[in-house]
Amino acid sequence: MWYFNGEIITRPKSMIISSVLYPQTIFQDTTTLTSLGIKPYREVKPDSRYYFNGAFTVNTSGDEVVGTYAGTQKNLANLKSKMLEKTKLHVASLHAEIDWYWTRASKGGTAVPSNIQTYATALYSEHETKKTEIASLNTIAKIKAYESKPFTETRKEKVLDDDGNFVEYHASNTFTVAKTIDMCTHYSKNPTHDVDAGLVSLVAD
Repeated sequence: MWYFNGEIITRPKSMIISSVLYPQTIFQDTTTLTSLGIKPYREVKPDSRYYFNGAFTVNTSGDEVVGTYAGTQKNLANLKSKMLEKTKLHVASLHAEIDWYWTRASKGGTAVPSNIQTYATALYSEHETKKTEIASLNTIAKIKAYESKPFTETRKEKVLDDDGNFVEYHASNTFTVAKTIDMCTHYSKNPTHDVDAGLVSLVAD
């Protein structure tokens, strides 16, 4: 996008400047645009998850024009309500994956394995903890931090063959990866799922 004489130009078009008609192809020529005072334009908006677009201001002082929307904070109670619903739906989906163990047992089949019982108990406990944690969040900053908590993941290096195919994980060489995790959906891993053999650790920063 571009900016000229108070106008935000969203796509190339012909322009009449000082009584001269310029074709839309001028937008492919940065030198001509600069000579005419047509500047590149971009907009800065607040994170729509947490803010509404507020007052709009335009800074034309630099080589690039920047339009900025101030952030109007969304209602904390509504945000937390959505977080509670998100974590509720997520834990429900995790329980749904293992419900068949109890269904099978109720019909006289194999008893629920102890590791699955332990996992189910952990999910219930974690859900209660998350509800308490979310309820205690009293600022936008804390809500944002909860939904994007920094972690450091340590992984084993891969050993590849001459064709670039994976052979195995290195016995000792590791590397770290910085990542963020939404704590609303960060629950214990189902013990029946495949183990990530390359994962060494995942630690909150």
